[in-house]
Amino acid sequence: MPKPTRLEPEIIQVGVVIVLGAIMSILDTTIVAVALHTLSHDFRVDVSTIQWVTTGYLLALAVVIPVSGWAIHRIGAKTVYMISLGFFITGSAMSGLAWSATSLILFRVLQGLGGGMILPVGQSIMARTAGPQRMGQVMGIIGVPQLLGPILGPVIGGVIISNTSWRWIFFVNVPIGLVALVLARRFLPATSGDRGHRFDLLGFMLLSPGLAFIVYGLAEVGSRGGFHGAAVYDSLVVGLVLSGLFVFRSLRAPEPLIDMRLFRDRTFSLASTGIFLVGATLYGTMFLLPLYYQIVRGDSAWLAGLMMAPQGLGAAMSMRFGGLMADRRGPRSVVPYGVVVLALGTFFYTQVTATSNYWLLGIALFIRGLGMGATMMPTFAAVKSQRVV
Repeated sequence: MPKPTRLEPEIIQVGVVIVLGAIMSILDTTIVAVALHTLSHDFRVDVSTIQWVTTGYLLALAVVIPVSGWAIHRIGAKTVYMISLGFFITGSAMSGLAWSATSLILFRVLQGLGGGMILPVGQSIMARTAGPQRMGQVMGIIGVPQLLGPILGPVIGGVIISNTSWRWIFFVNVPIGLVALVLARRFLPATSGDRGHRFDLLGFMLLSPGLAFIVYGLAEVGSRGGFHGAAVYDSLVVGLVLSGLFVFRSLRAPEPLIDMRLFRDRTFSLASTGIFLVGATLYGTMFLLPLYYQIVRGDSAWLAGLMMAPQGLGAAMSMRFGGLMADRRGPRSVVPYGVVVLALGTFFYTQVTATSNYWLLGIALFIRGLGMGATMMPTFAAVKSQRVV
């Protein structure tokens, strides 16, 4: 493979704008994790109820993400990106002003409707700007929030909770979002919409509720401590049936909401599966560990967040190297080794107890971070290089 070329200033400027928006959206998927215990106490509700502050955000993401492709074609990527930022900023400000658990959950849904489009639309803009030959380098830039956001989220959240009000977890997004909005207007390339693209309403009515039911069912599994009760099974069955019907339609529709025919490409299919599995490993750990430290170990929010930092350090050390290696020799030269390292770090957590050594916990997270950085970005670059939207 040819040696990666140097990124032009225009690409770097676009990358900075995308990173600013993406880091807000991704931080908010995990920054609340260390605040759940505090929110439960302040609003006088149990943890299973306050967890909907997180679940509601994720449900909104699941509903709105499938629309992003059509919206890009219809009204232009830049416009969609700025609208998404506007929704996210508004939802963040209102979440910080919430007066009850119910109001906070509703405002988090509004926040999620904006946050769901920020990352996919931003990635599409970067892919178009840089081109497939520099995909690994570009994914290394916008991969910073994608990998470090879930890791630094608990750290930042812990510092905020320990030193000020939980409301600043949401208020902190407002100035960052406004800066990102101004920079987006100035630096993002203008893109025109194409009104010839029709919205796949039937596909949307199948996929978005299907994903929402699956997310709800899995959330109930966590609340109930297992696959118990009609709410779990009914939600999962309905979600899987609707999603299956969407796949059936997508393979036959002339202009589907998401073109499932892309998965006929072996590289695209394998890389997408890899992203899904690694992402599940990343986010699952980021939700569980802060609760483990606070509830099982009795640690403060600040310490619980700080204990997440080793994974961020590991990812930062290997992420750029992984992207460069993917550009030079292809993803196969780095991804399998990253997966092995990730698995080794993860295996330790199958043996964790209430008295596990803090140093060993940190070392295991650092090893996981090394594997994450060497795996996720090259895999994502492989997907994007197959189809630059």
